[in-house]
Amino acid sequence: MDNASPTLLSQAKEAIGLTGPLTEVAAFEHQVTGVAVTADGRRFVNFPRWTDDAPISVGEIKADGSLVPYPDETWNSWRNAKATEMPVGEHFVCVQSIVSDGHGNLWVLDPGAPGNEKILEGAPKLVCIDLATDRVTKVIPVSGDVALQGTYLNDVRFSPDGGTAYITDSGTRGAIIVVDLQDGTSVRALDGHWSTQIDKTVKVEIDGEPLVRPDGRQPVFAADGIAISNDGETLFWQALTGRTLFAIATDKLRPDVGEEERAAAVKIVATTHVADGLWMSSSGILYLTSPGDFSIRRLSGSATESVLTDKRLRWPDTFSEGPDGTMYVTASHIQDTQWFTPGASPSIKTQLFSFPPVG
Repeated sequence: MDNASPTLLSQAKEAIGLTGPLTEVAAFEHQVTGVAVTADGRRFVNFPRWTDDAPISVGEIKADGSLVPYPDETWNSWRNAKATEMPVGEHFVCVQSIVSDGHGNLWVLDPGAPGNEKILEGAPKLVCIDLATDRVTKVIPVSGDVALQGTYLNDVRFSPDGGTAYITDSGTRGAIIVVDLQDGTSVRALDGHWSTQIDKTVKVEIDGEPLVRPDGRQPVFAADGIAISNDGETLFWQALTGRTLFAIATDKLRPDVGEEERAAAVKIVATTHVADGLWMSSSGILYLTSPGDFSIRRLSGSATESVLTDKRLRWPDTFSEGPDGTMYVTASHIQDTQWFTPGASPSIKTQLFSFPPVG
């Protein structure tokens, strides 16, 4: 194929489902969801306990490709079978997301709900790790009157000043959870508002075929993907089971703002597609994953346009951005889990990919 024409090369790539500049960075034996790349290029991933009792919750990918528990083995030593023996506030229970805040910290979001089911009392939390010392410096519990049963803390973004966290609740009653990182208090905003709920008219499909469990249930996830503008003034989100991107001015998410005023400030940004992860790049491009067609898309006006498509992106999940602008995305293979593929192994092979930023 070395001397093949550009047309033939293009046709060959299309034949195997490869139409974008996607590079595999790492492969795993368990379901990966989150990724975080720091300002100095360190790379971290996390593994939720959805269908198997993953041996690592948060890991760092070293230069030689090895994966090591982060920040240490103790924080990663939780096992479902020993749940009654282990303090939920001192271990990662079911980590869904990790984000570097730009202030020298890696934040770990733990919904505390193994299997995406019942929340273990006291388990939902944000954990702050100092990247310079690799030590946990703060644990912020999300109280039971905020992380209600049925809540699933999904993804998180931080204000540029490092003072506030915004978390999507993709559970049975969607919301945006706002956390004061100084005093540790949190509140539910837009709780039950239509913008944070599933769209019952949307059917999740993969390659044109409905994605359903053996009993006929489809994925039902409320507010899921989240992004924040680089100036910190606008928050974006959408339900995974939905096709609408929403936004609000972050000053309307202050605890002293009434829900009626807050609800009136919600704006429809675009008609989109079933999307899991969102990311606002340093250059101001809003990326969205598109699991249904193995794609990465970007916001363009009031719609989205394709960035790349690659069949290896079996459920593109979560983004991060490297210091040189390189984009990273996990493929979490949700359609290949026991939930949707009867007889599948509890442990599935997943990947971390990278691609160049849109020019």
